[in-house]
Amino acid sequence: MENFEFSTEFLPGLPDELGLECLSRLAYTVHRLASRVCHRWRDLLQSPDFYYHRKRLGYIQKVAFLVLSFNGGIVDGPKKSGVSPRYGIAVFDSVSQSWDRLASVPKYPNGLPLFCQLASCEGKLVVMGGWDSVSYDPVTDVFIYDFMTRQWKQGKDMPSKRSFFAIGACSGRVYVAGGHDENKNASRSAWVYDLRKDEWTRLGELSQERDECEGVVMIGEDEFWVVSGYRTESQGQFDGSADVYGIKSGEWRRIEGVWEPGRCPRSCVGIGKNGKLLNWAEVNPVVRVGACGITLGGRVFITGSDYQGSPHGFYMVEEQNSKIVKLDVPDEFSGFVQSGCSADI
Repeated sequence: MENFEFSTEFLPGLPDELGLECLSRLAYTVHRLASRVCHRWRDLLQSPDFYYHRKRLGYIQKVAFLVLSFNGGIVDGPKKSGVSPRYGIAVFDSVSQSWDRLASVPKYPNGLPLFCQLASCEGKLVVMGGWDSVSYDPVTDVFIYDFMTRQWKQGKDMPSKRSFFAIGACSGRVYVAGGHDENKNASRSAWVYDLRKDEWTRLGELSQERDECEGVVMIGEDEFWVVSGYRTESQGQFDGSADVYGIKSGEWRRIEGVWEPGRCPRSCVGIGKNGKLLNWAEVNPVVRVGACGITLGGRVFITGSDYQGSPHGFYMVEEQNSKIVKLDVPDEFSGFVQSGCSADI
């Protein structure tokens, strides 16, 4: 809390240090209510410094956010002829084993854009891009969900239309790279979005076009990895290389042989204990099809199925021993997971 100034007592009769300690232990689910107590509490709870203070003390919770398919308002419900699936955001708290549904984005009350991307940083969830669910045209929308206020706001549009791009977040910024434009041309460009400034900045170009690539942030190394993907003229021929952006150095480098050539990386790229990339679909045969993995501390939330067309299961895997446990999921949250991310809140 280096930048936050304390002018009055947080809790009457207690030193600020103890008052701050008490407020830091509040569960994120009650922050919105607590912010109504007084202006001092509101300013504290909305401060980025408070978020980082809670993170340093270990009071941050890791929560999974999933883009789930909806049909007629029912996740994975009966399919209706001529009706496209609708997507919403489900919330899974691995500590309490509870499920919830995030409020709809105001611009898209009937479902998120198809193939939109999720990222999270500084206690906020960011939704970017995707296809309009009616026209199937790419959109440049950026929406930000604040967990303290539990409200959505619209950010500055993406600089260009792109789909199936890599995405990652670190220190208040969201990085995007690759994908393809509205004409299905694969892209080499990369950009970063600053949440505080609501600004986009170009990061140069990748070593090659990378459509349907996957983004991974190596926190300890301060690097944004753009994994695999394919060129315009080689549809579906996934590359085994990656382009890596040094967040501190501001430079790109290319690394060969980090991914299995020909294997789609979308939603299934993880980071192993040795710091190398791994494929969540190879963790266990029960998730080898349509795998989506989300790291939650020392555990990984994984969904997928054992063969094409079979129902998707939901599992928790211990990173230390790779033990996999099936989760009991309420019917309304048991649909197909298109993508997801974790959030520290």
